[in-house]
Amino acid sequence: MREIGVGIIGFGTVGTGVVKILQGNGDLIAERMGGRLAIRKIADVDLERKRDVEVPSFLLTADAYEVIRDPGVDVVVELIGGEEPARSLIFEAIRQGKHVVTANKALLAHRGKEIFEAAKERGVQVGFEASVGGGIPIIRSLTEGLVANRIRAIFGILNGTSNYILTRMTEQGEEFGEALKKAQSLGYAEADPRLDVEGIDAAHKLTILASLASGSWVEFERVYVEGITRITPLDIQFSMEFGYRIKLLAIAKITPEGVELRVHPTMLPKDHLLAQVGGVYNAIYVTGDAVGPTMFYGQGAGGLAAGSAVVSDLVSVAKRIMGGVKGKGLLFSEGPVTYKAIEDLVCPYYLRFTAVDRPGVLSKISGILGANEISIASVIQKGREVNGAVPVVMMTHGAKEEAVKRALEEIDRLDVIKDRTTLIRVEEGS
Repeated sequence: MREIGVGIIGFGTVGTGVVKILQGNGDLIAERMGGRLAIRKIADVDLERKRDVEVPSFLLTADAYEVIRDPGVDVVVELIGGEEPARSLIFEAIRQGKHVVTANKALLAHRGKEIFEAAKERGVQVGFEASVGGGIPIIRSLTEGLVANRIRAIFGILNGTSNYILTRMTEQGEEFGEALKKAQSLGYAEADPRLDVEGIDAAHKLTILASLASGSWVEFERVYVEGITRITPLDIQFSMEFGYRIKLLAIAKITPEGVELRVHPTMLPKDHLLAQVGGVYNAIYVTGDAVGPTMFYGQGAGGLAAGSAVVSDLVSVAKRIMGGVKGKGLLFSEGPVTYKAIEDLVCPYYLRFTAVDRPGVLSKISGILGANEISIASVIQKGREVNGAVPVVMMTHGAKEEAVKRALEEIDRLDVIKDRTTLIRVEEGS
């Protein structure tokens, strides 16, 4: 039986998961693919760290380039993350004619186009299933399973840390800081959680999904990004009173006017499938013109989940090697991408004002909104005074983002408003 040599750079959580899967299911995988995936080298900066998997010492090295130079390695698996040295290592592997599998969503979001162009020129493949959604096979679904469709929209819960925090805030009534500490204690959140809670990680993943869906490589810098740090239990309570749930959503819409890219807290109807995704789970809701709405759900992180996606890519690459098929590369349009600015977004809005409890306040707020052509759908005014102010909550009908922000700037300057107004966008789902 033919062997395909695998070299792994990065022996952390995901690298360990890959090795576990190959050790535990190696025979099954070999039977299914008609060949065997054989680990030739593993590189890591810390070879002394205890891991719950054992490998022969001769496979280990602290020199990542030793993996790339090994003539027995056909496929290089990059699992170290970050832009450098990962970028240099991937380009060197491609230069030497090695196929690449990576889980590096940040690198792909920023440098994906040039990586795929280099791989296409050299005739090698780049697998990246584990870069989005952990063990959820969303990349292959977009590139193969839904290839007959024009993708209209993607709504994704793409960051398990933020989803866990919002779930605890919803179910336990915890403040953001309290829920974050719990996530950190369980290992769901890093000591520095900014990439997760500020929406950057989800934006990296959305860049990849939107590029595949639109057929043109989109720029990460064109994604509007807003995190969950200003969401309070009060907002979650009010959203439930209105019949919604708050999720950090990554949204891509491909329209004739351009590509719409945004990551922000979003209110969804409580009976929408995505609204019911809790804990650290991920879910991606994809609408195609032929297939209609579909949803992919599963573990978005973890060594075995991500390792499963990596091994899936390894099998795909190995089959092509054994079949003598050169890397096909991903096909992206060379033309410029038209983007829809966040200011042009039209949707309903949730607005929470922190106002002095005195007559005439509601009419002042309503007057400014009306002057900016923003129509109010419903209002909740609670009498619970905190620091001399009470929450006034409004749901609007569909309004233009530019007009809403202009109105809020004026409202927040009123002497009866005691804090910056909270804005949450509403998606009714499709």
